[in-house]
Amino acid sequence: MSLMKNERAIIMSMWDKMASQAEAIGTETLERLFCSYPQTKTYFPHFDLHHGSQQLRAHGSKILAAIGDAVKNIDNLSGALTKLSELHAYILRVDPVNFKLLSHCLLVTLAAHFPADFTAEVHEAWDKFMSILSSVLTEKYR
Repeated sequence: MSLMKNERAIIMSMWDKMASQAEAIGTETLERLFCSYPQTKTYFPHFDLHHGSQQLRAHGSKILAAIGDAVKNIDNLSGALTKLSELHAYILRVDPVNFKLLSHCLLVTLAAHFPADFTAEVHEAWDKFMSILSSVLTEKYR
């Protein structure tokens, strides 16, 4: 699966809107993840998981920064995400299904933050992009 030219443009355009709100979007995405899928909390036993905690904000920012790097390297996702994939596969040993859960929570968060901009076409492009991103992140698991 690969992104078409118009989908890439949609991804980049939406990222331009998201970038200035990265911490808020990342934090809310994590809060949604932990609320909707409480089993994902097991990877963060050392975190303060209360609403808006400094650790959630910092990690949410880190996640959105990684997504921003992926957007900037949209034509070379494997190369851009190699270290992140290795970290999650070999050191953190994160179950790959969690990438899909996080992707879903991000899409919901984007729809909430950008209701006028998050059209069906944008949703489709971002869902496809996040599916590709999740797949790339699980390359080291194979």
